[in-house]
Amino acid sequence: MSQTARSVTELFSQYLRRQMAAQAAGLGLADPDGQAVPHEAVSLQPVDPRQAWEDAVAVVRILQTGSIGEGKTISSAALPDREVPPDWPVLVAAQEPAIALAFCIGNFPQLVRNLQPLLAGSDLTALRPQAELGNEKGRPVVLTPALLQWASEAHGYPQILVATGILRLARRFDQAGELLKSKGEAPAAWQALRANEEASLAWHRGNAEEALALWQAQKSSVPVLFNRGMASLFLGRPSDARDALGEAVAQLPETNAWHHLGNLYLALIAARS
Repeated sequence: MSQTARSVTELFSQYLRRQMAAQAAGLGLADPDGQAVPHEAVSLQPVDPRQAWEDAVAVVRILQTGSIGEGKTISSAALPDREVPPDWPVLVAAQEPAIALAFCIGNFPQLVRNLQPLLAGSDLTALRPQAELGNEKGRPVVLTPALLQWASEAHGYPQILVATGILRLARRFDQAGELLKSKGEAPAAWQALRANEEASLAWHRGNAEEALALWQAQKSSVPVLFNRGMASLFLGRPSDARDALGEAVAQLPETNAWHHLGNLYLALIAARS
């Protein structure tokens, strides 16, 4: 056997081990189980559930520690890393491509995977979430009983906020809003994260001006700056978007997927200037 063949075999074995470990942790690729799988006009790579989860909770680390990588740390018990929602890979696989994505719990940059509307020079204000969509993309995702039970049993922080983000990702906007309201005021340590989730919920249910006003009222942080810029971009205010997004991207490490999404939004601003 040649060296090249051995290398391929080793790489494939490593890949299989990673996938087996991911399945054991509830982060493997979803099995369609014989059901119809929606396809875009352009073939899209499936999203890795493990990477999606890491990016979906990155905002927790940033707003709790002030950074993603090196620097301040907090107890792993305070982070939702080990509390992956049941059937997370199924929820990831059910997502339609997004364009105007808020930096919040549950969202992951890989959702922005169909760039055709952007490359076609479409009106960006028409690409943001709308309050009422009479098509398939506006309907809630069908959640598994296990995931619904998990969300209903959420208690304490940040679990309540994680459950809210997951419900919003599934477009269960009313349930997400009710969960936030039913739990009262968040502890001081989690108020910034909760405020960001409230604004993100408003954004994704189509209340763009309300969402931007909420982000403008919040203390500046990387996610808040990102969201101010993103919202301004898709509200047709590129100069406001450039400043906020530029400041957010400059503070995100280049290895982070949110850094790359921010750069994509900055490129849209430059292309339309």
